[in-house]
Amino acid sequence: MAVDRLLPTDEAHELIELARQISDKALDPIVDQHERDETYPSGVFATLGDAGLLSLPYPEQWGGGSQPYEVYLQVLEEIAARWAAVAVAVSVHSLSCHPLFAFGTPEQQQRWLPEMLGGSTVGAYSLSEPQAGSDAAALTCKATAVDDGYTINGAKAWITHGGIADFYNLFARTGEGSQGISCFLVAKDTPGLTFGRPEEKMGLHAVPTTAAHYDDAFVDADRRIGTEGQGLQIAFSSLDSGRLGIAAVATGLAQAALDDAVNYSQERTTFGRSIIDHQGLAFVLADMAAAVDSARATYLDAARRRDAGLPYSRQASVAKLVATDAAMKVTTDAVQVFGGAGYTRDYRVERYMREAKIMQIFEGTNQIQRLVISRHLARR
Repeated sequence: MAVDRLLPTDEAHELIELARQISDKALDPIVDQHERDETYPSGVFATLGDAGLLSLPYPEQWGGGSQPYEVYLQVLEEIAARWAAVAVAVSVHSLSCHPLFAFGTPEQQQRWLPEMLGGSTVGAYSLSEPQAGSDAAALTCKATAVDDGYTINGAKAWITHGGIADFYNLFARTGEGSQGISCFLVAKDTPGLTFGRPEEKMGLHAVPTTAAHYDDAFVDADRRIGTEGQGLQIAFSSLDSGRLGIAAVATGLAQAALDDAVNYSQERTTFGRSIIDHQGLAFVLADMAAAVDSARATYLDAARRRDAGLPYSRQASVAKLVATDAAMKVTTDAVQVFGGAGYTRDYRVERYMREAKIMQIFEGTNQIQRLVISRHLARR
């Protein structure tokens, strides 16, 4: 079901319609097979890039779409309603362009941003490590200064698009403590950089998640983004935007589950009536709809604050928390609406439920979001 959206301009309405058309034609017909076979959808990201959907929130001067964040997130939601794994990768790509855009020098931006935002390349984000997930200050991957650059040694974990992405935002230790982390823009073909086999995940099977290993990998000095020791500031500024991306993806996934549940409840009959006409099930669907609408409202509120230049870190955590918890509940309820059929792979709701779980974990677990929110409240 197409969502009626309140958008700021006619251009935004046209952009949403374009996203729907591409998603319906290029994503929806092939998602089931790729997720079932765990095969990468070659060509999909080029299609999205050619349509300008990989760089919407960035300025036109660098090849972006100059769209407000509230518009970009609603495009992301449309993609997620057809294919969550692809939408997550699009969100990660946007996240991976942020450090260079926000903290890079004019020379660095001129050199790399047009290609990164032009749709011909995709990016990935390398912050987490096997022993350092939400505790980013505990990173051990090390970048040692040498002549004209840095030698990098260590491992990174949980990289969406790992081994396939063209560039990686790497956060590595250049000093001691939380002020000893720096950010680097690393090319895929860097000697000494290798990737592990894809993780065997519960969901999001079509886009790989891997570890990365750096073994005396050399990175030129001009690939450091920002100053030495500025890495965590860069990472956390990016994560606020990334959390909004995941909130939008989770909302799209929940909307898809709701739509499938409503359609099934209108077709399935018991005791001579469609099951949607039974109050007990109708109220479940009503709660699902309320959860989806609430999730959308929270991420749009945070996005509009971001667009207005207002602080939005707490609102980003609220949006990520509310939307991903809603996705987990709505997809679980969708399986319940389908009954025994929902527990089989004959229907998408089984996959939706598996995909929703990771939304509560990556970009900071929902326990971390509660910590962020409570700390903001304490500062007040």
